[in-house]
This record gives sequence, C-alpha cells and structure tokens, in this order.
Amino acid sequence: MTDVIPFGLLVALFAAAALVAVLANRLGERLRVPAPALFLVVAAIASDLLPELYPSITTVQRIVTVALVVILFDGGMRIGRRRWRSAAGAIVWVGVVGTFLTAGAVALLCRVLFGLDWLPALLIGTAVAPTDPAVVFSVLGRREVTGRSAVILEGESGINDPVGIALLASLLAATELTGPDAVLVGVREFVLQMSVGAVVGWLGGLALARFIQRVPLPSEALYPLRTLAAAFAIYGLATVGHGSGFLAVFIAGIMLGDIRAPYKGEIERFHSSLASLGEIVAFTVLGLTLQLDTLTRDHAWLTGLALAVLLTLVVRPALVGLLLWPIRLRPGERVFVLWAGLKGAVPILLGTFVLASGTADAVHSYAIIFVVVTFSVVVQGGLVPAVARAANVPMSAVQTEPWTLGVRLRHEPRGLRRYLVGPHTPAAGRPIGALDLGESVWITLLIRGGELVPVRSDTVLQPGDEVFALTDPDHGIDPAPLFDPGHQS
Repeated sequence: MTDVIPFGLLVALFAAAALVAVLANRLGERLRVPAPALFLVVAAIASDLLPELYPSITTVQRIVTVALVVILFDGGMRIGRRRWRSAAGAIVWVGVVGTFLTAGAVALLCRVLFGLDWLPALLIGTAVAPTDPAVVFSVLGRREVTGRSAVILEGESGINDPVGIALLASLLAATELTGPDAVLVGVREFVLQMSVGAVVGWLGGLALARFIQRVPLPSEALYPLRTLAAAFAIYGLATVGHGSGFLAVFIAGIMLGDIRAPYKGEIERFHSSLASLGEIVAFTVLGLTLQLDTLTRDHAWLTGLALAVLLTLVVRPALVGLLLWPIRLRPGERVFVLWAGLKGAVPILLGTFVLASGTADAVHSYAIIFVVVTFSVVVQGGLVPAVARAANVPMSAVQTEPWTLGVRLRHEPRGLRRYLVGPHTPAAGRPIGALDLGESVWITLLIRGGELVPVRSDTVLQPGDEVFALTDPDHGIDPAPLFDPGHQS
C-alpha cells in the first residue's frame, strides 16, 4: 500500500499533462501555429530542465511506431478508395520518386555547402525527405480543401513515409558493406520492404473489410476494437515478413475507407480520436529526445535552419514541382502542394534511427534534423492557410458538429444515400418538387449550415446542402447526377 500515493500522484501528473496537451490545440489555433509544434518545443525544453524525463531511444521508437500505425491507418480510411483512385498515379509518382530526389538533393547540399561526409549527408537527406502524415492530417484535417491538392498531399504523406523508412533501413544495412555489394543489398532491402508491405496491406484490407461486414459482434464497443487489433496485426505480419508495416496499414486503411459496414461511423470516430492522441504522444516523446545544448555544437542550429529554408524554397519547389508538371492541377494548386509538404514526426523518428546507429556525427545529424522539422511545422504549417488564400485554393475551417441525430436499424439500409448538392448542378437553386426523382426516390432529410431544414415540395436546394434520400436500389433511378456524382456516398 505504500506505493499507492506515489502512483496516484504519477497518474494525476500524466493526466494533467494530457489535458494541457489537448487544450494546446486551442492555443495553437489562436497562435496560428500547428499544435504539434507546441508539443515538440515544450517537450524539448522540459527534457532539458528535467533530465530524468529523457527516455531511451528504443522506448521512443516503439512509442512513435505505435502512434504512426494509428495515424496512418486513420489517414488511409479518411482518403478511401474513391479519393485514392482520383489521384493514385500522382500520389505514387510524387511519393516515391519525389522522396528519392529530395533525399539526394539534400544530401548533396549537406556535402557541398556544409562540408558533411557522404554517409551523414545521405542519412540526413533520407530522414528529412518524407512529408509527415501526423502534421499534414492535423493541418488539413480541420480544414476542407477543394480539388485534388488535398488528396495528393494526404496520399503523399502516407506513401512517402514507408518509402523514407525503407530507404533509411536500406542505407543503414548497406553501411556494413562496400562497393557494388552495398548497392545491391540496399536495393534488395528497399524492394522487399515496399512489395511485401503493399501486398500484405492490400490482402489484409480486403480480408478486414469482409470480416467487419459479415461477422457480427455482441457489443457495439467491440467493433472499433476489432479494427484496431486488425490494423496492428497487419503491421506485425508485414514487419515479420520483412516488409513495410507502415505501408501495409496505410493501404489497409484505404481499402476500408469507403465500405459500408455496421457501426462504421463509430469506428471512424474511434480511430480519429486515437490518431489525435497518437499525434500528441508522438511529438511529445520525440521532443524529449533532444538535448538543447546539442543545437549549439558545431552550429547545428544554423546548418539546420539554412537547410530547412533551402528545402522549403528551393529543393521541393524545383524537384517536386518538376514531378507535378504532367499532373493536371491549377497553378495555385501546384503552389499549395509544394508549400504544404510538411515535415514532422517521421523525419525525427528516422533521426532516432540515425542516432541509435552509432554512425559518425550521429548526434550532430539528429540536431540538424530536429531543427529542419521544427522550422517546417512552425513556419510552413503556420502559413498554410495564408498560402492557400494567396494561391486561390479554397480552404475553409470544418465546423464542429457536436449534436447528432441517428436511428438504429437491425439491417443495413441499402436504399439510404447521402448527397452533397454541388454548384452548377441540376438540383442547385431548384425546389425539391421540381426535381425528376420519380416515384422510387424520397428525400427524407435536408441539412443546411449544420441545421435541419423542413423538407417540402417548395424547399429550394442550395449548393452545400446535405441531402439524404431513400431509394429503391433494385428498380429506382439513381438521383446522383441531379446533385453531384463525385460526392455520392
């Protein structure tokens, strides 16, 4: 019993820290700085003031890995197969080739401008090349961005993380060899990780989709826990098979995103909450790994700052901009994609692998990576809304909807469909009674600006209205063309 009071105090302190972290999201909105930046910076300062908070690198890697599994799975579900197909080629092209080009260009800069040896230069380039799903989903998740740019950014951040991690693992595996053998081992390791991860994620996602659709559970609370356990099982299987577990869970989430399944809304809300918690945990524990005095050694902070500016204003616009050239985007959307490729938890996680590898200049390299990420989250992330306005990319804050109206049904409502009235569509500006719906379509619910609107024959539909319609799936007409086929769900 003597341990009860100290344990209670520890629990209270951790709970208070968690509450402060949650409230930091509101503070971040007021300061116009992404919340992950606050977690990162505050944790770094705290670890310097209280050295006993400094965790082991292995513990940090495991905690952040768990957090990234949750974040990537949730991000995949948010994208879904329909949105993925709309920009799949662009996402893979930018996510894979862009990561290689960025890593090579940053390594060259580190070697030529800052005088680093080739190995630390390559490791730094590989670490900062991927964009980060935790920051990208955090910044874009609370905002609605029209067009393909948001899909490309979210998809790129999900794809290039496994690419960057596999590339770094390949480099570290090849450091023990020299000459052609090192290149062969690196290429083989990279191809194995990506191919196994993709196959396991695709098959695992298909199996999980069938599982949650066809196997009922005795309690509503068990449905989200089943998908969570399955996501970690997919990660584990891919990793044991020498594949990329991160790529596997991201693809599995995409396979699950658009399916109709029991308690799908509850599953999505559960994973979204866990992803938010994972973001807080990842950036907090990563911030604890930095000792601030390392930033001043050999001018690491200055090198990191210069590298961050070059990466943001020169490397990504030049190289990724070249890759975006054949992709159908408006000029403003191209600018937005190039600016909003944010760095975050994954580059720092890769930095911890460099730190644990014991290679030359590992501590110096980690400090540089940390500065690059801090600049990206604070400066790039903070200016995303302003850049969107300047680039004429429509971006609006997603208003919270704390009240819900729902009806529980024993069987799947096959005929219930949700549509979003798009501008310049046949339904926009017309009364419901004037729509050619036939006798098999019945509009049951209309939501406008977060409020219910009475459904009458003379109710005029407006762009942005959410329309819920009950249809006959076997014999009725499809009313989607009246509203917007691209928003059917």
